[in-house]
Amino acid sequence: MGDFLSGLSHFHFIRPWLLLLTLPAVLAWWLTRRRLAPKTQKPAGMADHLAHALSLDGKRRQRLLPVDAVALCTLLVVLGAAGPSWTRVPNPLVAPTAPLVLALEVSDSMTERDIAPNRLERAKYKIQDILANRTGGRTALVAYAGSAHLIAPLTEDPQVLNSFLSGLFPDVMPVSGNNATLAVEKADTILSAEDSPGAILFVADEIDRADIPALQSYLENDGAPIIALLITESGAPAEELSGIRGLRTVTMTPDDEDVEAVSRHIDAAYQQALAADERQKWDDRGWLFFVPALMLSLLWFRRGWTMRWGVAVLALGLVLPAAPSRADGIADWFWTPDQQGRRAYENRDYEEAARLFQNLAWRGLSLYRAGKYEEAEEVFDRLGGSDALVAKGMAQIRQGNYRDGAKTIEQAVEMDPQNELAIRDLEIAQAIVKQVMEDRQNASADDGADEVVFDEDMEEGQEAQPIQTQQLELQAAEQWMRTVDTRMQDFLKIRLSLEAGGQE
Repeated sequence: MGDFLSGLSHFHFIRPWLLLLTLPAVLAWWLTRRRLAPKTQKPAGMADHLAHALSLDGKRRQRLLPVDAVALCTLLVVLGAAGPSWTRVPNPLVAPTAPLVLALEVSDSMTERDIAPNRLERAKYKIQDILANRTGGRTALVAYAGSAHLIAPLTEDPQVLNSFLSGLFPDVMPVSGNNATLAVEKADTILSAEDSPGAILFVADEIDRADIPALQSYLENDGAPIIALLITESGAPAEELSGIRGLRTVTMTPDDEDVEAVSRHIDAAYQQALAADERQKWDDRGWLFFVPALMLSLLWFRRGWTMRWGVAVLALGLVLPAAPSRADGIADWFWTPDQQGRRAYENRDYEEAARLFQNLAWRGLSLYRAGKYEEAEEVFDRLGGSDALVAKGMAQIRQGNYRDGAKTIEQAVEMDPQNELAIRDLEIAQAIVKQVMEDRQNASADDGADEVVFDEDMEEGQEAQPIQTQQLELQAAEQWMRTVDTRMQDFLKIRLSLEAGGQE
């Protein structure tokens, strides 16, 4: 309910001057109602209450008249035309979900077995469920105990985070304890570099009382919204955090109710921050008033309810030229193609969304999400602007055209040097190109071989590579995957110990 009321705090009308039309509408209704009111003349010498009781029209005076329905329908149309809105339209070239930093407590208390199999393992299960609901959302992972460490930067791939989660245990943390303040500082550093507003999700059995003032101060200074998923069956930790304004607490449940509540809080925080972004347009929700007005207008077909001027309105509608329209199905009667595409996009049916969207930006994004990067590149190429160049460059990188993608994003930075999204993606693209080139150089190095034999059985159009190079790449990849699976815990223990030593 709090998230709902917070969203309604931004309610306003995009075209408030149209509300002035309610004045003549109300005046016309009052004058018509007064004219249609039955007029009876009381017989001389009869008491008022008897005259009222004996009058045939006395009981009909308060009935609903056709003019009442017309007035209500007119008011609904005027309110819809005024453009009621309380959310903004997200930028289609920016991720439609808030970047999220997961702060997982990896302390000794998380190994308690009061929750099967133990608190830490249950927390990992909940995180995996949350990641499954964040398709396309960028998520980072921070582990904390007596110190806080960035385990994985923001990524759209949940498999990357799941692989790191499997290696997180209390013995890999260099300092024991439960310092949520350091986790907030680490999360704030990550989110401050992002263009879109984000949120912080704590997954812990409790938040230490010593950290409550720091969390409260962070939220009061316009920090990112904080949500706490408490891995406990007791309500005491949630009661201690209830006094922090702006912090949402969710207690673990045996089913997915807690995961759904966390997702709602994250979406509400994103919409709240998006509403404060003056660069985006407000989302016109006038259709919410037009639908009941349309249903109410059906009363005009009832016998005795047709207004005299209804024939003139109908005749005018038939005379005026109609705009070209299309109706391939029932959905086309009520929603535009872009509205249908938006519904398909929100349902993660990206291929259907790409087919429906007429808006090129949204169509390109849908193709990108559907993995059709070549088609997405063609759509983004038809758009202008720095953001479109960034999207085109990322589509090229996804196809393996790393150099072309980096050059395209570099053009976006040249077009708009203030575009932080383009600057950040250019750094990522350049790092990818550098890494790919280094990997190719290492793979193509001849480790004592007398000669390099090329595969002559490759299909036409495929780039020829040395057989030895292909085998080295496959062996290296398999060996790396085995190392990740079997030694992630040791890897994290060494890495975090080095980080802690460097901080000292």
